[in-house]
Amino acid sequence: MAARMKTTVDIADALFEEAKAVAEREQTTLRALIEEGLRAVLAGRTETKPFKLRDMTFKGCQGLSPEFADADWSRIREAAYDWERWRKP
Repeated sequence: MAARMKTTVDIADALFEEAKAVAEREQTTLRALIEEGLRAVLAGRTETKPFKLRDMTFKGCQGLSPEFADADWSRIREAAYDWERWRKP
């Protein structure tokens, strides 16, 4: 038997009354009806699209500038944080 969690849910009165009527008409419990609804909603939301990174190249740029073509990450990072290098005169 599956473990159960007791909780309180605040829903609109009209929705509660409608759910109670459906549960009575279908000869089931309100809890069973709520669980069925939650399962249906959650099943529809588990489908996620894989992340795809947008192409952010600039004007046809094909990689690093020649100055950094063979540089390792520490060299690129060092140049990026060299504020004097990027400051406009």
